[in-house]
Amino acid sequence: MNVILFGGTGMIGRGVLRECLRDESVTGVLSVGRTPLGVSHPKLRERIQDDPSDLCGPDLDLASFDACFFCLGVSAVGMREQEYRRVTHDLTLAAARPLAAANPRLTFAYVSGEGTDSTQQSRTMWARVKGETENDLLRLPFQAYMFRPGLVQPVRGMPSKTLLYRVGYAVTAPLFPLLRRVAPNLVTTTEALGRAMIAVATPDAGVRTRILRPQDINRLGQSPPDQR
Repeated sequence: MNVILFGGTGMIGRGVLRECLRDESVTGVLSVGRTPLGVSHPKLRERIQDDPSDLCGPDLDLASFDACFFCLGVSAVGMREQEYRRVTHDLTLAAARPLAAANPRLTFAYVSGEGTDSTQQSRTMWARVKGETENDLLRLPFQAYMFRPGLVQPVRGMPSKTLLYRVGYAVTAPLFPLLRRVAPNLVTTTEALGRAMIAVATPDAGVRTRILRPQDINRLGQSPPDQR
């Protein structure tokens, strides 16, 4: 599996990257982003550019990728709808469309959010924009999966870049074991997310739903026996 990864410097993206580098079925990872990852690995290449959605260039063979793991995103806190839509919907589709055109058999895994409104009628701005993004991705001619992870526990040293989130995770970290026991369908981990993305991109995965919530992610992201 040859993977192109967006958002590898974020908490979820770093967790997904870690699982890709650990998994023997992933033969190569191209990370596209604005800043270096600070990670070195024989399977990893980086493409540093101001506009992550710019996939032009003779050095980039889009048809060679089997999967795209799109973990790039921003918090909607303090943002106007037009700007949030530009960096959430427009940027995502600008990257997805050429990938779909180059390889309709590609698997596109998109990190959305629990509470996303597929009807695009919600009073909550981010839920409408995420819903529009999901709907437009699902219309493209590739295998698209929308990941709505709910509450994500960062593991293996994968902190969030957003200060508010880092503080929140630090405060709630002692509660995660309890939450996983009493509300397992609301909580997942960065590890499970990464493994679940690899799972949906595996040939003959047999995943019937295109919108995956925490219970689906946790089921698909269970550790293989040799990694437990």
